[in-house]
Amino acid sequence: MAPTLSVVLPVFNEEEVLPALLERLRVLLEALKVSTEVIFVDDGSADGSLQLLKDAAHADPRLRVLSLSRNFGHQPAISAGLDHALGEAVVVMDADLQDPPEVVLELVARWGEGFDVVHARRRRREHDSAFKALTARIFYRLFASIVPIPTVPDSGDFRLMSRRVVLAMRGLEETHRFLRGLVAWVGFRQTVVEYDRPERGGGVTKFSVGKMARFAMDGITSFSTVPLRIATWLGVLVGLFSLAVAAWALEEHFIRHVTIQGWTSLIIVVSLIAAAQFLLLGIVGSYVGRIYEQVKRRPLYIVAEETSAAASTERERGPQSIAR
Repeated sequence: MAPTLSVVLPVFNEEEVLPALLERLRVLLEALKVSTEVIFVDDGSADGSLQLLKDAAHADPRLRVLSLSRNFGHQPAISAGLDHALGEAVVVMDADLQDPPEVVLELVARWGEGFDVVHARRRRREHDSAFKALTARIFYRLFASIVPIPTVPDSGDFRLMSRRVVLAMRGLEETHRFLRGLVAWVGFRQTVVEYDRPERGGGVTKFSVGKMARFAMDGITSFSTVPLRIATWLGVLVGLFSLAVAAWALEEHFIRHVTIQGWTSLIIVVSLIAAAQFLLLGIVGSYVGRIYEQVKRRPLYIVAEETSAAASTERERGPQSIAR
């Protein structure tokens, strides 16, 4: 019999924090009133994390361990957990105890009220460095301003998703995955639970500045073509500037007579060529943007529910999507 709830935790070199995590998960499982499975996805750990998890899974049938063949990264590890989760709802959380297991009770309660996605939003980030807190704030505001879908700021991957949301997520085939953006894109009824983010339960963060920068770039480029349109805007600005330079050059030549032979025509030609290059680059960027949208192969729409005498139930069919 399939469990009602699945809890997915990506793990990468978290040997130091796992004993405390396992104990708190045990308490959580006792407090939950629904049948639950816990799926640990070991993302190529080089320490003793995998063996520790295997021992725990042998002792508790509610625990499952997926061991990836190498380190694929945080987002692919979560995707692997979603693909193997059997529950009617799936909670995704990190294994470093900065996502408190006790908050899962609140997430499940809101799911019971009829919400398909329950985001866990950080109320405060007191234990993050000033640099990380500042860059996170800048990124979330920038992302919200250029992405044409409503997003939840200051929320990571700690959330609950209903079965139909998970099925819709499985249908998205893109390689560079920014899951918190994809969850917003699929839609359905969404709400927020706020919590105070504690410090790590042990070990050190696995997200370097370089990884955070690449993650932010994946998020922006996965959901916005604004960077491609920058060339068009630059072309317009350079074109206006070129016209102003051309007018100034003509004035210097015909009115002030202070230019040397050939200078005026050279300035005008160079200015106009620069403007044309940027405008043509912007046009090319527009077509590249359309190719980019097409190759992601996201469905044109997702049907949340169908109601008719002949239709199958929502649980049997799941959300339906159409890709063309």
